[in-house]
Amino acid sequence: MFKDHRGVWVFIEQNEGVIEGVSLELLGAGKKLAEKLEVPLAGILLGHQVSTLANEVIYHGADKVYVIDHPVLETYRTESFMKGVNDLARKYKPEIFLYGATPNGKDLASAVATDLSTGLTADTTMLDVEPSTRLLEASRPAFGGNIMATILCKKHRPQMATVRPKVMKALTRDNRRSGEIIQESIELSEETMRTKVLKIVREAAKASNLADAHVIVCGGKGMGDPKGFELIHELAEVLGASVGGTRDVVEAGWLPHEQQVGQTGETVTPKLYFAIGISGAIQHVVGMKNSEMIIAINKNPEAAIFDVATYGIVGDALEIIPILIEELKQELRAQGGEVNYAGKV
Repeated sequence: MFKDHRGVWVFIEQNEGVIEGVSLELLGAGKKLAEKLEVPLAGILLGHQVSTLANEVIYHGADKVYVIDHPVLETYRTESFMKGVNDLARKYKPEIFLYGATPNGKDLASAVATDLSTGLTADTTMLDVEPSTRLLEASRPAFGGNIMATILCKKHRPQMATVRPKVMKALTRDNRRSGEIIQESIELSEETMRTKVLKIVREAAKASNLADAHVIVCGGKGMGDPKGFELIHELAEVLGASVGGTRDVVEAGWLPHEQQVGQTGETVTPKLYFAIGISGAIQHVVGMKNSEMIIAINKNPEAAIFDVATYGIVGDALEIIPILIEELKQELRAQGGEVNYAGKV
């Protein structure tokens, strides 16, 4: 039915000549899908004076890069980018098309899906493909995070999904890789654009950037109350770590929303992640499961968080954390200075 649709595509989002990390992560995920389907992986690169980025896309796994370079594409606008992507999709007919679940990625994906009359799975956290049916299996938490739903697009092509940053792994950059760079033209005029970019206002950096933290101490409602949660802050201070919390903690007012980890918060991949007083609900786990090392503390030995933990401690966090803090402080005193635990992990 869809024999003329072949290939896995990744939209390469770039900002002022710098490729967004989620696009590199999607090249890694897309490569696995392409290998299963025995088709090439292609990057779709739009912008102005961005042709020099094409080789970086190849170094991170792409076999082909379709490039549209035009002054009107200097800054992202739905109208211009949608035209460029739709022209390519109609000409080359991919069977799978992945986008980062960023503000621009989600905006573009929904516009393209509407124009091409195809389906779109939003905020995907797992991707797979069934080679016999060639169906993309795009999975995401549903019903408040209580289940994982796998969504199929059986009747339309391309099969499309937006994927959250930090949930996939980028391939190691290999500058020995070679691939095909295909330059495409587009008919665009600034005078015909219905929107104009007047000014770009940069958001001030957040006080706590969890996405870039190497060590995170995250607490849940198992800490009991705001006083109990203070132990999370104390442990983080000794470790030089960032503090995170579950949705329940944020809704209770113990932390601001920007420090929430999970489906409706930040997705993080630190070297070391403490999950303390956290049950391990899907909506939280999808935001931290790719951490290099996970240490869980929970008094319930059957807690789901232990299924993803590297090490688990069964016990009351309110009793364990003070002991842990004291042991760490003793090590600091013994070494006569400050210990960078983030660098030792």
